[in-house]
Amino acid sequence: MIRQLARGLYRLLTATTLGLVLAHGAVAQAPASAPAEASVAAPAPVTPSAKPATTKVDNPYGIGALWEGSDAVAKGVLLIMAIMSMGSWYIIVTKVLEQSRINKQGREAQQKFWAAGNVGQGVDTLAEASPYRFIARAGLDASGKHEGLLGHIALTDWVTMSIQRSTERVQSRLQDGLAFLATVGSTAPFVGLFGTVWGIYHALTAIGVAGQASIDKVAGPVGEALIMTAIGLAVAVPAVLGYNWLVRRNKSAMDDVRAFGADLHAVLLSQGIAQGAR
Repeated sequence: MIRQLARGLYRLLTATTLGLVLAHGAVAQAPASAPAEASVAAPAPVTPSAKPATTKVDNPYGIGALWEGSDAVAKGVLLIMAIMSMGSWYIIVTKVLEQSRINKQGREAQQKFWAAGNVGQGVDTLAEASPYRFIARAGLDASGKHEGLLGHIALTDWVTMSIQRSTERVQSRLQDGLAFLATVGSTAPFVGLFGTVWGIYHALTAIGVAGQASIDKVAGPVGEALIMTAIGLAVAVPAVLGYNWLVRRNKSAMDDVRAFGADLHAVLLSQGIAQGAR
């Protein structure tokens, strides 16, 4: 009986000792195998991050939004300033071309007219639309039609008046369109300011009705209204600069025309005196 009990205790101790030994070995091998498995496993590929999709957002403010959201008065102001701008640039371009043509005709008159045998032949050398031909023809006709009631006027005074009248007509023609530029330059800023005041009034009225005064509700309409003032200045500044530039160029061209008229006056008088002496 005692021997059987001793054998049972021995077997129990042996099984317990064997289990502890096996458990200790498993714990000792676990840390060593982890790095091996980690070293064997291939690193996961790194995928490039996708670029965020860019979406184009339409600008809720600007000229297009101003036109779409404006009333008849604001649209009328925009149309008036557009007409002013187009008219100003048209006049500036056409007047520059006209002045360049007159300067070219003046050089031709200096080369051809004074080289002719008489005033009649000199007139034929000038272009049909040349102001120099117009003045020379007026002076030649005045010297040839000094009769009747006009005969009571001295030939010198009659020729002088004829050349002076033709010169003034040329000057008046050169000044065509400058009044429009002066009008645009002086009134365009006020037209734009009127559009701004009208737009701000309607913007504040709409904000008051909506009962919301946040920055997005105020900045947008007021900023659109201020565009009117910017447009008015953009229309006025080229008109004023163009006006001053064209006036200076007209003065230079008219100095040449007046000099030509004075020389023509002297030639006609000398020719008339010579014919009277014969």
